[in-house]
Amino acid sequence: MPPLDDATALVTGASSGIGEATAHALASRGANVALLARRREALESLADDLEAEYDASALVVDGDVRDRATSEAAVEAVVNRFGGLDVVVSNAGIGRGSDVATMTDEEYFAMQETNVDGTFFLTREALPYLKESEGTLVVVGSFAGEYPRSFNPVYAATKWWVRGFAHSVAAQVGDEGVAVSVVNPSEVRTEFGSEDGEPFEERFEPGTATEPEEVAEAIAFAATRRGSSAQEIDLFRRDKFGDTLS
Repeated sequence: MPPLDDATALVTGASSGIGEATAHALASRGANVALLARRREALESLADDLEAEYDASALVVDGDVRDRATSEAAVEAVVNRFGGLDVVVSNAGIGRGSDVATMTDEEYFAMQETNVDGTFFLTREALPYLKESEGTLVVVGSFAGEYPRSFNPVYAATKWWVRGFAHSVAAQVGDEGVAVSVVNPSEVRTEFGSEDGEPFEERFEPGTATEPEEVAEAIAFAATRRGSSAQEIDLFRRDKFGDTLS
């Protein structure tokens, strides 16, 4: 796989799960990595690990992606520190959702603002720099963004939006050398889902669902394409279609 020597990457949702694994995958390929999430202490620990394991430069830019100012400040800090931006991974997201009739306003807005607004704000701030570097935007979608499920309609809708947005942005900026990729996992063994129930890392035994490192490898694959674009990568549990479509 082509390296990312001297490239600069910004990863959201970097404090755990897919984001943490992605930070390792990119740093191991030579990238400087900026880490964005709400939990500063976890980010600082991860930054120390990246610097010790890969001799990478790591920058902590904590904040909430629901706030427009967070993306503005993060991108500005990354460019000031490293001089540019080559890879952006929009990974921060929450789910799983609930019945529409019983979903509260707070639950609805939290999901919309994190999954939809956070992706938009980050993309808007990063695109000028990705055009300069002819870099790559990788958006983490979901199985739910391709196949509707009865139990998570609002979450599914946010991921359909993310997927459609990413493909439309790809059409808009492809002529300027920017690659836009979507990575769609089904269940991943992380703390995802802990907001309203049992997290996936406890619900699924090892080997029965996707591991965060597998998603990170797909993201790294997309980030290292040169002159082409990995438009969409699906990473589904092997029995997923039997479970869903039978």
